[in-house]
Amino acid sequence: MKKNNVIKAATFCFFAFLIVLNSCKDDEAIVQPTEPVVPSLTAANNGAVINELLFSPTINGNVSASKSFTLRAANLLNSVEATVTEHFEISKNNTDFTNSLTFTSSELNVGDFLLYVRFAPIITTLGEITGDLLFTSEDFIDVTVNLIGNALEIPSEIQTTGTITDFGDVLLATVSTEQVFQIKGLSLENDITATVTGAYEISKDNVTYTNATNYTFGTINTTAENLYVRFIPTLTDLGGQNGRITLSATGVDDVVIELSGTGIGVTHNYTTFNQEALAFGGGFSQSATQTFTLHTDLSNIAQIKMFVQIDCPGTGCDDWDRFANVKIKDASSGDWYELGRYITPYWTGTQQLARGLEFDVTDFKSLLTGSVELKIYIENWTAKADLITVDFDFIEGTPDYQYYEVAGVLQYNNNSIDGVPYGVSHNFDLDKSITIPANAESTHLRTTISGWGHATGSPGSNCAEWCFRTHDVKINGTNTFQHDMGSLGCASNPVSNQSPGNWTGNRAGWCPGMAVPDRIDVFSSSMAGNTFTFEYDYEDWTNNMGNGDAYYATSTYVVVKSNTPITKPIVN
Repeated sequence: MKKNNVIKAATFCFFAFLIVLNSCKDDEAIVQPTEPVVPSLTAANNGAVINELLFSPTINGNVSASKSFTLRAANLLNSVEATVTEHFEISKNNTDFTNSLTFTSSELNVGDFLLYVRFAPIITTLGEITGDLLFTSEDFIDVTVNLIGNALEIPSEIQTTGTITDFGDVLLATVSTEQVFQIKGLSLENDITATVTGAYEISKDNVTYTNATNYTFGTINTTAENLYVRFIPTLTDLGGQNGRITLSATGVDDVVIELSGTGIGVTHNYTTFNQEALAFGGGFSQSATQTFTLHTDLSNIAQIKMFVQIDCPGTGCDDWDRFANVKIKDASSGDWYELGRYITPYWTGTQQLARGLEFDVTDFKSLLTGSVELKIYIENWTAKADLITVDFDFIEGTPDYQYYEVAGVLQYNNNSIDGVPYGVSHNFDLDKSITIPANAESTHLRTTISGWGHATGSPGSNCAEWCFRTHDVKINGTNTFQHDMGSLGCASNPVSNQSPGNWTGNRAGWCPGMAVPDRIDVFSSSMAGNTFTFEYDYEDWTNNMGNGDAYYATSTYVVVKSNTPITKPIVN
């Protein structure tokens, strides 16, 4: 019996312990305190807290590029005020900047907020400037970001607004439409002087034009002013004319504005050959000769241009690049002088050019007047005709000299293989004696040269079409002028529809579908009354005859000019 009481007592005690234990646990759950909610705000960049922003040097009166960082907030109950000290500005959107902003708690609690700051030194400040960006709220202790910038002095300079474009074609002895741009001074301490060179004049009011004018620095520092410019080509300003406006003031760099325009004269146009078909066989001929009447009064003709247009018949143009030229007969000697040489394009004409190929033939002015006999030639060996039109522009203006004369020196120019054999012995006469009239005021040589053939030899091969060479013109036995037979950049030829022809490859001094360039060599003196020796000296090369012959079709003329009537040079 006693044993059972002990067991009961023990059992009672156990259950009593459990009751007390559970009671204690319930008491703990009731009295456990809650963690406090603490509002916070930090300024961070890439996750790291920042307390300073450094800005790049900025000219006073201007603003720097903005810098940004994130505002990271938690548990805010009240709004946040952000204020920045003088010379700095803040923005929520990097567009609208101010010196103070207000953020609602909901605006910041939702996540990181990007804030922008920029340095904006006022115009009277210089050197290092420090400031503060301060965040205040009832919810937290003030947060400060230190700001540092360096204000630079406004540089003194001349500023311009607007552009001056090419004036284009303007008739000689007339005035172009004016163009205008604005001039502004920045902290200038001296007046601006504007000057202009060339066939141009300037004005402040678009009424009174001159070649120089002034702007007062006190006014121009405050308000931009206009400068008008116009192109005024005189009768001597034929062709492209460059000029320059210079704006200058003591203590600052000059501002230079380049000017360009083209003076054009009254033009008298004469069409000679018109759609003349040149071919071989099928009733065609490779050449045509006719007489035409050209301009008779050359006293006010400053320039003569010749244009050659190649059109194709329904059967299409010749498939190959061919030697071709235009000649005029010298009535006094019966000789044919080469006005211009060109190489035809593969497969097509020159329709991509509004007027075809262009040549300056002013050197032959003494022959290009009144009744003239002209000859056109293409070395076309097919029945596919090229249709040739030749016309001349006689352009009025003041001639450089009133009187011209021209004489042939070398004339190996009838076709591609009529030229001087290259790299072999020959009996072509390349040595001449030339006597210049006593009243000559200007003397120059005009040479047209193109190579043909794919001959091999040493040094180099594929002569004379593909081998780049430099030839000398000897005057009195001395190398005086040089002719570089190098690349002309055939791939950039505007006559570009020559496929499948090999038109892009760089020949030696010519290209398919282009005019062969004239090489003008002007003597340093007038050479008046002088007799001198002339020799055309081709660069040394030996043809090994492994792949046929090489030729240089060569024309050279001596041109004299004077303001008194002049006779032809004598060539022996």
